[in-house]
Order: sequence, then C-alpha cells, then structure tokens
Amino acid sequence: MNTVMPDFFSALPEIFVLVMGCVVLLLGLFVKPDNHAPVYYLTQLSLAAVTVISVYTFDGVTVQTFSGSFVVDSLAVLLKLCIYIVTFLVLLYSRDYMIQRGIFSGDYLALALFCVLGMMILVSAGSLLTVYLGLELMSLCLYAMVGLWRDSKMATEAAMKYFILGALSSGMLLYGMSVLYGATGSLLIADISTYVQSSHDHSVVLGLGLVFVLIGVAFKLGAAPFHMWVPDVYHGAPTSITLFIAAAPKLAAFAMLVRLLIDGLQGMQVEWGQMFTGIAILSIIVGNVIAIAQSNIKRMFAYSGIAHVGFILLALLTGTHEGYAAALFYAIAYAIMTAGGFGMILLLSRQGMEAERLDDFRGLNHINKWFAFIMLILMLSMAGIPLTLGFFAKLSVITSLIHIKLIWIAVFAVLLAVVGAFYYLRVIKLMYFDSPENEASQIESSADMRVILSVNGLAVLILGLFPDQLIALCALVI
Repeated sequence: MNTVMPDFFSALPEIFVLVMGCVVLLLGLFVKPDNHAPVYYLTQLSLAAVTVISVYTFDGVTVQTFSGSFVVDSLAVLLKLCIYIVTFLVLLYSRDYMIQRGIFSGDYLALALFCVLGMMILVSAGSLLTVYLGLELMSLCLYAMVGLWRDSKMATEAAMKYFILGALSSGMLLYGMSVLYGATGSLLIADISTYVQSSHDHSVVLGLGLVFVLIGVAFKLGAAPFHMWVPDVYHGAPTSITLFIAAAPKLAAFAMLVRLLIDGLQGMQVEWGQMFTGIAILSIIVGNVIAIAQSNIKRMFAYSGIAHVGFILLALLTGTHEGYAAALFYAIAYAIMTAGGFGMILLLSRQGMEAERLDDFRGLNHINKWFAFIMLILMLSMAGIPLTLGFFAKLSVITSLIHIKLIWIAVFAVLLAVVGAFYYLRVIKLMYFDSPENEASQIESSADMRVILSVNGLAVLILGLFPDQLIALCALVI
C-alpha cells in the first residue's frame, strides 16, 4: 500500500497559528498580571504574519491534501483573510475594555488564536470529520471566552446557556453526519457529492441526514427557530466577546454551509432550498420585528443579526452562482458592519459603565461629532440605505431572487427590510436629536482604537460607494 505524503506547505497557515497559540499561552504564564502588552502585540503580530503566509502559500490552484480532508481554494483563502482582519479588529477594540474590567489575559488571547485555528480548519474542510473538528475547536474556545469574566453572573449564565445548547446542536449535527456517512459510505465531501449527483432517487436516509445537518448549521448561524441562544449570549457575555461571536464565527459558519450543502449536497438543492425558504423567512420576521422592542443595543444587534442571516439564506436557496456570490458578499459585509457597530459600543464603554443601552447613545453628536458620524454610517449601512455597503448586499440578494422568478420572496424581503430600518434609524435619532444624559461625559479610548474604528466606518462608506471590486471578487472565488 502506497502512502501519500500530505502537503504540509498548503497547511502552513494552520500550523503557524497552532504554534503561535501555544507560544502565546505559555508566554501569558510568565508576564506580570498587570502587563499583558507583550502577549497582546505578539498575538496581533501573529495575525498579521499568518495573513502574509496565507497569501504566499496560495498560487491560485485548488489543493486537496491529507487524503482529501483538507482543501485550499480561492474561497478558503478569501474567508481566512477576512477572519484574520476581523479578529485583529476585535482584539484591538476589546483591549481597553477588558483591561478596565480585569479580564484581559494571556488565556483570552490564546483562546482567540485557537478559535481562529478552528475557523481556518472549518473553512478548508474537505470531509465531514474535518468539519466537525474545526467546528468543535471553534465552539469550545467561544464557550470558554464567554465565561472569562468570572465575577459576572450574567456572563456565567450566558456561558452555560451557550455550552448546553451548543452541545445539543453539535450532537444533532454529528448525528446528521453519521447518517450521511451511512448512506454514502464516505466521509469525504467530494465523494458524498458524487454519490448524491449520481443518485436520481434520494433515499429517506439521505433526507434524514440533511435535516439534522441543517439544524446544526442553522444553530451555529443563529437562524430562527434555532436562535434561542443568540440574544441571551449577546447580552450576557462581555461586549468584547459578543463582538467576537457576532463577527468572525459567522464567516466560518457560512463556509460550513458552502462545504456541506453546495460542495457536498448540491444534488439535493431542491430539498434544502425548500427548507431554507422557511428558515430564512422566519429569521427575517423574528429578527426585524423583535428587534424593534429592544432597549438594549446588544440585544438589538442580536435580533438584527438573525434577520441578516435570513438574507444570506435567501441568497443560498436560489441555487445559482449569482446567489452564492451574493451570499458571500453579504456575509463579508455583515462582518465588517458588525465589527464597527460593536466597536462603537466598546468605544463608549468605560470603567464601571457598559454603553449597551440605546439611551447611552443619546446626544452622541454633542459629545463627539466624528464618532457620531461613524455610527451614522454603520447604522445606515445595516439598515440598507442606498449608497451604503449594506444596501448593495441586500440588493444583490434581492436581484438573485428576481432572476429565478421568486418575486414574492423578493417583495417580502424588501418590505421587512423597510420594517427593520426603523430600529437603526432610532439610534440615529437618539444621537442627533436628543440631549446627552450626562453633559460632562467624554469618550475615553486609546488613539489606535480611534484610528482603526474610524477606518472601519469609512471602509463601510467607501465599499458602499465602490462595491464593484468586492462583488466581482466574491463572484470569482465562490
């Protein structure tokens, strides 16, 4: 029997992050408890270095290695680069916040790197086994990060809820994968795709496996009716961890959808497309309607995130290349907007004060006109107002629906988007037309956070004015 040597060069980014995660974990044990600057800068340097490595090791040719269980293609590289950038932003935005609360530690930074490693494995998964390994590595790190603030009862409660419901969904996903393996006789996604494409009469067993896989994936995305954990975890976790959960893992969950359904079960697109229709419509209704009633901006973002996931699923259910590209574009746009939105919450938060109420944004224009403008851009984009990044994300989804004659779903999506615009415009009203609760309040933050958050907001504006390059890139790699 000939043994084929794995292509370790293609997996160099994952190997590098694994090594640096271990180094950061060990270094955190030797630095002073009140000085984690060396560990922080090493972590950020690691993210910058792995960005260069990922670009350097990819020559534009799709590579399958480790017996087909690991895939490096254009989609994987693009999503990995987005994950690195978003994680870099998360760590930078959260530094002051976590230092003020005494929870900034080497453990947090090491968990962040290991979570990135899990997302990278998930993005490059070529088999059901790799999907599950990447997903569990990512999820276990997130559970621990939510519970890092041991003095907070809300954080502890959120961690327990997330862990229990996450374990339940992982069990369902694993059961669905085992059923698919039993029906197809292979763990490799490429082999499963070949079997499904060649089978004209899909068995009940395949359908059962598909249902359980969809439940597991829908939970990780936070889609209704599997969204129970989202508002409680977003609200209970420290805002810096909420930002992490809301942004980067969504890109990894999108990659899991692509690998399992588009790469593996494309032959059953009619079946999972019908299921997506119900899940997407329910997500948009639940997210937009319940978000209106929220007075806590973290919970508002939680429900709006559910609605955004609904739009991504609408694009995927089309089963067309245009729809898949629109879904990828929407996922990247959502991650950028979410990073900026939660970054603004962290910017306004200070020692002993969590800026998580909508009222905390009252009169922001009187306190700091520039960051009120940045928040204005972010809210308009999330609402889908024309000439913003969010508008073109929604437009690409609706266009893909119209092209396959799903006019009624497109009209429904537009109407619910209008409803959803209300709670974003409410934030703008509070910032510009209300007086601040505390006239003496000032924004206290580091210069690097102010600069990068400004760049984040302006990027949303610039990508909204010139979206063609990003749209073309998404169409090219999907």
